[in-house]
Amino acid sequence: MDFAAALIAENAALADLLRDADLSIPVPTCPEWTLEQLMRHVGRGDRWCAEIVAEQSMDFIDPRTVAGGKPPVGRDSEIAWLQAGPRQLLDAVAQTGAETPVWTFLGPRPATWWVRRRLQEAVVHRADAAIALGTRFDVDPAIAADAISEWLERVVIQADEEGPAGGDRPLGDGQSVHLHATDAGLGEAGEWTILGRSDGIAVDHEHGKATAALRGPARGLLLAVVRRGTAAEEGLEVFGDTGVWDTWLARTPF
Repeated sequence: MDFAAALIAENAALADLLRDADLSIPVPTCPEWTLEQLMRHVGRGDRWCAEIVAEQSMDFIDPRTVAGGKPPVGRDSEIAWLQAGPRQLLDAVAQTGAETPVWTFLGPRPATWWVRRRLQEAVVHRADAAIALGTRFDVDPAIAADAISEWLERVVIQADEEGPAGGDRPLGDGQSVHLHATDAGLGEAGEWTILGRSDGIAVDHEHGKATAALRGPARGLLLAVVRRGTAAEEGLEVFGDTGVWDTWLARTPF
């Protein structure tokens, strides 16, 4: 997948949603945010990552200190500001070098890691904007599937850092969740088996039986995984122990 092109396209789609919208509308899936705050969050976030990459920083940078972190006055200027963010990040990656290690909240990663992260951030927040505006959210199945994979990769790393299984772990030892995207052409990229182990969580792309399973389009699975819609609202088939799925959701906030 061309993450850079997809980031530009997803950002543009978000900009199109916000162009003529009332930005004072609250975003129900991001409590206490309005559409204006969501727009600022995305635009500043892209610039924050661009600054991390451009400076080849190995330390956290306070997003509040990022140059150009607030949009200019006027809707056209705000939209242009929002759309300029991904280009700043892509330019920074090109100048710094895609494989140059930089700071991330998961530890040092290649600079290009931020491109995929910002793509999937834009996807989920575009869903937030669509929900706030009462319009349907559509996304390419391959992008939705990668968003699920990217999210699960981060959950695995964070769970491993928490130590032995138990307590507030999203899956107990031996428990499992299987997600099956029904979109044509995804193949293994559209299947995930998440397994709770004594030392953390493992994820693979194999088909198999699990303690709980969800089946449906990648779009619906993504919205359910990141808690932007329930399995029922997204028309997903749910099998097995629904309590395991409910616990997973409760312990894996986006």
